[in-house]
Amino acid sequence: MDGMPAPDLHPSLVPLAFLLGSWRGEGVGGYPTMADFGYGEETTFWHEGKPVLHYRQRTWRLDDLTPSHAEAGYWRPQPDGSLEVVLAHPTGIAEIYVGTIEGTRVSLATDVVVRTSSAKEVTSLTRLYGLVEGNLMYAVDMAAVGQRLQPHLSATLKRVADPTGHGLASQAGPGRADGEVGHYAPPNT
Repeated sequence: MDGMPAPDLHPSLVPLAFLLGSWRGEGVGGYPTMADFGYGEETTFWHEGKPVLHYRQRTWRLDDLTPSHAEAGYWRPQPDGSLEVVLAHPTGIAEIYVGTIEGTRVSLATDVVVRTSSAKEVTSLTRLYGLVEGNLMYAVDMAAVGQRLQPHLSATLKRVADPTGHGLASQAGPGRADGEVGHYAPPNT
């Protein structure tokens, strides 16, 4: 898509348009089976003119900027106003969520979680996203490795690139010295 104009937003994506662009910030996590931790994150939402929103997220450790977690997938608004989200993780886990969009708030709960034989046991998750004073905030609850559904992650992200790919901040990403802050289209990595 480099050098080409962005396609028109599909009408079914209008309720999710507030998510478009790249977001960066910090979060905190914890779980009974691990120590509490902080992390940096960049999340990007983009579209290609079809009735699906593309999603990519990556995180890094705050102490040494090494990559931590990543996920990618698709957000699919339905004609009845519901939302389906399909996510995949390089750790061997895939999640299918169903949920709702209410203004600038998205509530999701897993319908199905599948995993490879080597992936950790995750049985269910919920996610709540919301736009609060211009920031994208979220919370993730997880049931895994014999533990009940409980808080796992939360973060506050600021928009660093608008849906057209124009940077809105001058901070460099992890390991980056060039000030590049994100793209409307997925990077070539």
